[in-house]
Amino acid sequence: MKIISVVNQKGGTGKTTTLLNLSAGLADLGKKVLIIDFDPQANASSGLGVRNTAKNVYDLLVGGTSFFEALAKVEENLFLIPAAESLAGANIELVNEENRETKLAKILEHLPYEYDFVFIDTPPSLGLLTINSLVAAQSALIPVQAEYYALEGLGQLISTLNLVKENLNPQLEILGAIITMYDDRARLSRDVLEELYKNFPARIFRSVIPRNVKLAEAPSFGKSIFEYAPKSRGAIAYRRLAIEFLHYQQ
Repeated sequence: MKIISVVNQKGGTGKTTTLLNLSAGLADLGKKVLIIDFDPQANASSGLGVRNTAKNVYDLLVGGTSFFEALAKVEENLFLIPAAESLAGANIELVNEENRETKLAKILEHLPYEYDFVFIDTPPSLGLLTINSLVAAQSALIPVQAEYYALEGLGQLISTLNLVKENLNPQLEILGAIITMYDDRARLSRDVLEELYKNFPARIFRSVIPRNVKLAEAPSFGKSIFEYAPKSRGAIAYRRLAIEFLHYQQ
């Protein structure tokens, strides 16, 4: 079982879209996948059509709820621990707790080892929830929007990952970066891709995710791109990414 935190402190990078559709793509390829929505905005949960559940990841954090009480089955091979707005309070509630950075890791120690991959969706910040996800994970996956400002802050994110590795989670590695919202007609997109290949200290996945209207529409229907528009450019790109991702896990 591999636990992967999908992280970028900048909003609008396609982080949740990538997490949802990569997970769905892997599930379609026969892998058993669990998504943990660790973002108070709960976009991963609503993007899979799971809303207003009785139990969620916040209940796991504060105790009194079992893993199976919070678990939702989305489709064959794809499962979710949903989030809710109440998770926003965890940042404050955990501040004075001992070992506050390891709360999620302690929960996942008891996770059934029946999943091939566990993906953690994180808030667009480097706060306590994101740190918890990095401490709980074996690797970090970084979606990067193909725009100039997306490169700003990437150094800070990598520094944070290195600090977590040095001080809290020695096994944490950068799995790689995924380029999202790529427009092959735009010089800027090509320039950003070139800069990443020059300067990024880890793998850049070759499967690039294009700008695609269907990708933007799918979450509002509570569906992955494979359910919503299986023949779209977005679906083709994420299917290719899932295959490439599996290749690197072997």
